Amino acid sequence: MTTIAFRGNTAILRRQVSSLLAKVSANSAENHFLGGFPSPIGTQNFTYRAFSHAKTGAITFPLKKLDTITVRRIEDELREVDKDSDGRIDADDLTNLLKRHQSAFTDDEIVEFSELFYAGKAGASMSVPEFIQTLDRVASNDGTGNHSHPILDGNCSAEYIYRKNHASYTPEDLDIELTHQEPETFSDRAAFQAVKIVRGIFDTGTGWSNEKIVTPEKILNRVIFLETVAAVPGMVAAVTRHFRSLRRMERDGGLMHLFLEEANNERMHLLSFIKMKDPVMLFRGAVIFSQFGFGTAFLLAYMASPKFCHRFVGYIEEEACHTYTKIVGAIEEAPNGSDLAAWRTEHAPAIAKAYWKLGETGTVLDLVYAVRADEAEHRDVNHACSDLPELNGGPKAMNPFHDPDTKVNELLRKYVKDMMTRNSNGIDKLVST
Repeated sequence: MTTIAFRGNTAILRRQVSSLLAKVSANSAENHFLGGFPSPIGTQNFTYRAFSHAKTGAITFPLKKLDTITVRRIEDELREVDKDSDGRIDADDLTNLLKRHQSAFTDDEIVEFSELFYAGKAGASMSVPEFIQTLDRVASNDGTGNHSHPILDGNCSAEYIYRKNHASYTPEDLDIELTHQEPETFSDRAAFQAVKIVRGIFDTGTGWSNEKIVTPEKILNRVIFLETVAAVPGMVAAVTRHFRSLRRMERDGGLMHLFLEEANNERMHLLSFIKMKDPVMLFRGAVIFSQFGFGTAFLLAYMASPKFCHRFVGYIEEEACHTYTKIVGAIEEAPNGSDLAAWRTEHAPAIAKAYWKLGETGTVLDLVYAVRADEAEHRDVNHACSDLPELNGGPKAMNPFHDPDTKVNELLRKYVKDMMTRNSNGIDKLVST
């Protein structure tokens, strides 16, 4: 009994000494937690306790952006979604994590983030301390993707992951600005003049005038014909880059997907409008002839000078924006009871409602607005691609409109912002223990 009592007293004494030493150690270190924040957990200074059941991981540098409460809330969330209870985060855990923030993330963003994470880590996971460090690095960087992080380190996700949703247009997106890229080089001026000549010939041959848009028939004839041609450049550019990637056995950088999506988007314009008018055989014959002629010419031109071709398409899209703007104006100003005025209330084809998510009551006018927004995007994309260093003898270019690094950093910042907002609003705020 004496031995048992002695052991009990010894254990009590050890706990008291340990407690005293912990207080002294905490005071000597000024009781700082991650990045100099007051520590709510005593002796855990400068060490991040990932999970109570997992190995302790050390933060190797002070955190700049994340405060103590946010870090602890993130820790709690990670514990709850960690299905393996191993203190590591994989793509499935990340999906479950973001689903808890559906007010900040769309379903598409959650799926895309999970796919990029899986690709970046090549199916592997990352430790909780690494994830916390990554969040802090990205959140404290004001750039848009130039700051490195361990999620996307030399990955090739741009080669096969590309998402573009044309149903995400806001009212501001639909109210496009009519812009013009001033020609600067000889190639630019040649492209601009070529577009002006082609448009002049086509307008004269079809009797079209932007100032005299009077009937739906004339509008449909024009847009159907032009959309059969407009889908050619994107496909030519994509196929050319595809063969070059195969020939050189190297990555493309994601531009091929950008151009494929543009070609398909133009095709969707066509498939929507032909639901409103079925072209006659003579019209279809003209389409075949023009497609063969223009497709061959554009392919040869693209092989010779992609820079010229993208500038050429950019100027074509400028003209398309002007034309669709005139069509929108004509529909909105058409006198009540006219055929053109009917487009203000007539339902858009089902394929258009589904593709652009126009809603159950989406009208033809809504369709034209969406198509015009697409053309404005193609205008900006092709002008930007014409200026890529790669097309001017510089280093290989990444898709400037879908850089995985930029996308992942954007989503990580959104997650951190949502967590901090919850803290500031007092939602589920943790209490220090």
